Amino acid sequence: MKKIYVMLFAILAFNAFVASCSDEEPFSTATLDDEPRILDPTFPDRVNGNLATFANFSRDGKFSMKLTVTPADYTTVTWFVDGEEVATGTEIEKEFMAGTYHLKITATTTVGKSTYREGLIQVNPLADDPSATEVAFERIVAPGNKACLYGDNLDKVESILIGGMAAMDITYVESEDGNYVEYTVPAGLSEGDYRAVFIDAEGNEYGANKVKVTKGAMITMGANRATAGAAWIMTGINLDAVASITINGVDVVEFAKQTATSLTLICPELEEGEYTVTGKTKTGESIQFYANGEVTTEQKVTISSEKALWEGHHYVSWDKEDGDPNKTFNLIPQEVMTALKPGTVLRVYYSIEPMAEYHQMQLATGWWSGLMDTIEFGKGGVYELIITQEIIDKIKAEAGFLCVGHGYYVDLVTVQ
Repeated sequence: MKKIYVMLFAILAFNAFVASCSDEEPFSTATLDDEPRILDPTFPDRVNGNLATFANFSRDGKFSMKLTVTPADYTTVTWFVDGEEVATGTEIEKEFMAGTYHLKITATTTVGKSTYREGLIQVNPLADDPSATEVAFERIVAPGNKACLYGDNLDKVESILIGGMAAMDITYVESEDGNYVEYTVPAGLSEGDYRAVFIDAEGNEYGANKVKVTKGAMITMGANRATAGAAWIMTGINLDAVASITINGVDVVEFAKQTATSLTLICPELEEGEYTVTGKTKTGESIQFYANGEVTTEQKVTISSEKALWEGHHYVSWDKEDGDPNKTFNLIPQEVMTALKPGTVLRVYYSIEPMAEYHQMQLATGWWSGLMDTIEFGKGGVYELIITQEIIDKIKAEAGFLCVGHGYYVDLVTVQ
């Protein structure tokens, strides 16, 4: 019995000890030598290598977040937006204009150990706000040159700031394939990424996301195909700074035509195939090429022995009024088409108008009689039509040759 009493007293004493411990405030066991960690919240993984969006709200809201880090007593948290420090500490509450922002959060201990998390903040405009969308390469601009921004409610835009500097010559343009505002980029901007801001008549400011200002030469269209021995037309920005184009080791230094936005040269006599094209500016810098949303210093070009019947950048939309030159493509004379031999391969190279709601094309006679089925597409390409005697007779009897449809540009028509 004595042993039982002793055990009971021991149990009671232990319970009293546990109870007294539970009344104490919790304390950190982490030390300054521990690796820093951001415990909460959890950030989403990248998607196809790109940062994921972890905050999405309207511009009348706020970005608010609280972090849990360890070792809490020895860690400093710093918040960066687009590379600029905006706050310190484990909590943040911040307003943003509409746009997409890159947020990076670093947690650094007193001995210099560090970790970070990053992602995108998406801030959406309100329904009546002037707002901008990104269509293609219109956000790559040159100082002092014309540029444009597509979007909604742009008729309200009275002025535009780029990197805090006022743009000039603001013009609102209505188009059935997307309204836009045209402007002249401030000439004093240095190279870099800048946020654009719309300002309305009352002085209210609205975010319009970023533009990239470059003083380098960039080719945006026309570099991916050429015909041996024929005129090769490329378009872009700052092309008046180009000194040479190199393809398969051949340097072309003389140009048939050269302006700030276009470059025309005679393609070297090369065998059919795929080659790499590069270029240099007058100051020795590499020319840049924009393709598929990426900027590189070289471009693959397909060389063929095709004969060009027409080359340019002609928009086609059957929604245009009768008499509008862009209702159809009718720029190849009838006698040229009827002189073709049966078996000739006709190729129509085309690119899309990104703001168009749909993209369709049909090759037809001057009476709009189809020479092929209507095709639908979502990106640029080439259509091949094998010329027959029946097609030649039809073109001759029905007032020539047309490209009809909607939402695309005819860039090149060739025969082989």
